[in-house]
Amino acid sequence: MNSLNRAEIIGNLTRDPELKTTQNNQSVCTAGVATNRAWTDSNGEKHDEAEFHNVVCWGKLAEIVSQYLKKGAKVFFSGRLRTRNWEDDAGIKHYRTEIVAQDMIMLSPRGSEGGESNNVSVEPVESAPAPKDDDISIEDLPF
Repeated sequence: MNSLNRAEIIGNLTRDPELKTTQNNQSVCTAGVATNRAWTDSNGEKHDEAEFHNVVCWGKLAEIVSQYLKKGAKVFFSGRLRTRNWEDDAGIKHYRTEIVAQDMIMLSPRGSEGGESNNVSVEPVESAPAPKDDDISIEDLPF
């Protein structure tokens, strides 16, 4: 039986994307995205909840995200979930779950906060394949 690892989010960037280059000269961009959920409980009280996501883009998609998206931009990302772990100098183990983006659609029109795209993209921008887990180590990541 096959399994499925797929994540799709629509939200706003919480910071400007950060573009870096690996030691192998591959572009990698990180971004933060906030998604919101609103609901009314059984007592009629309204609630709002924000969730924050880490997104990583590779290759040409990384370059496009860093060039065209800014803090506040509304964006659609789809990709897969990945949890990395590493041990710091003090021996403490850290974990980070992120969306490794494969597609992106800019949703902010020109002139809106953070948006620089001329109109809504209808064609997703595909990422170069992320390196296989055994092709890259935590030391190779520039962040």
